[in-house]
Amino acid sequence: MSASDTHATRRSQDGTAPPSAIKLNINDQVRQLEVDPRTSLLDALREELRLSGTKKGCDHGQCGACTVLINGRRVLSCLSLAVMHEDDEIMTIEGLGDPDHLHPMQRAFVECDGFQCGYCTPGQICSAVGMLAEVRAGWPSHVTADVSSSRVELTDDEIRERMSGNICRCAAYPNIVAAIRDNAEGGAP
Repeated sequence: MSASDTHATRRSQDGTAPPSAIKLNINDQVRQLEVDPRTSLLDALREELRLSGTKKGCDHGQCGACTVLINGRRVLSCLSLAVMHEDDEIMTIEGLGDPDHLHPMQRAFVECDGFQCGYCTPGQICSAVGMLAEVRAGWPSHVTADVSSSRVELTDDEIRERMSGNICRCAAYPNIVAAIRDNAEGGAP
């Protein structure tokens, strides 16, 4: 049997690939799934695991509503395949905190009214948590004054640049910047 014959026998009658059995570590809980290997992480979270906090906005990586943290870094889950993340630690908004024990960034968004309709808020919060980790690690951005320094000053321009991939159609941007600044000044993780 040739390689092409083997490949063809793995395809189902309708031309799709067989499901892949995967284990994902999501919010410190290992979850087992069978997904089409082409399933985005976003669709696996929302459709398979019913974690609806991660939003599907544009589904093209342009709005940031689907931002999650993978190994502490922010990732657009609509642009990433679920099968790519078996050994990764995935954190969604549901894993950051809950109504009785808010994550400091969630608390800052509430206190600064960093959301209006709230649709983009989960992605904004996950992105902000990841962004502060980048700043604390000394990673420069396009507006960092001194890219050779290991210390990044968290100016409003720096926050806006780093959060520019997250769109808020209600235009709560000044409050989002204030929430990130308040959280950063509080020293929360």
